Amino acid sequence: MRKRERENPCFVCGHYHKYDEGEPCGICGHRAVDPSERGERQSAFSAEILPSFLYLGSYDNASRAEILKAQGISHILNTVAACQNLYKNSFTYHTLKEGDALDFDECFEFIESARREEKKILVHCMSGANRSPSLVIAYLMRHKGWRLPESYQWVKDRKPGVNISPAMAGQLQNYEVKVHGPVQTPLLSSPTGGVSFGFGFPSFSPPQAPATLSFSTSPAQQGSPLSFGVPAGGPFVFGAGQQSSPGADRMDSS
Repeated sequence: MRKRERENPCFVCGHYHKYDEGEPCGICGHRAVDPSERGERQSAFSAEILPSFLYLGSYDNASRAEILKAQGISHILNTVAACQNLYKNSFTYHTLKEGDALDFDECFEFIESARREEKKILVHCMSGANRSPSLVIAYLMRHKGWRLPESYQWVKDRKPGVNISPAMAGQLQNYEVKVHGPVQTPLLSSPTGGVSFGFGFPSFSPPQAPATLSFSTSPAQQGSPLSFGVPAGGPFVFGAGQQSSPGADRMDSS
């Protein structure tokens, strides 16, 4: 490697690779990500998943100490062992061991310890699209009592670039069974090549008020509308054992 390159390590991961040219780091895999690859605009600020508590982001987000401090984040859960913890004197870190499988229970305990101390925590992986969102989804299933589809949708609504791999999807399905008992959560294909979970609903918004469609088939029937109603009601309910619904927790970080 040329001396000039050795004198200019990547400002994010601290290793030596051609960051500006999009070259992946040979040590940790970090590279500059085109926003079009994730379908969202890159932001130096991590995504707020639960108000004033749980945040989700990438290694780029985790590398910006001043912005982390501006958001009030004090704890960082690093899901990629090869990623350096850049500010050990300023933040409380927990780093997962190398391996494809994620220990959801281990991560849950670290996130919960931050919540009990009323601290703000960032969960990050390299791109913020697969490993770290999977951990946050698993946390919501256990902490909130939500099922996998609504936990996934909650995170996806707040970080549209989430792109869960089939391997991570399998781990999440197994964890849902562990938390909620035997379930059958369908997998839906994603345009970006990953997978999603759900029952076909585009989002978890409250049902609309009844709608009426009027038409007539003959002059004699004019003025007699035919109504098609959508029942009004509370939030969607997803299976036995659910403790709360996303709508009821939109301002609840506990």
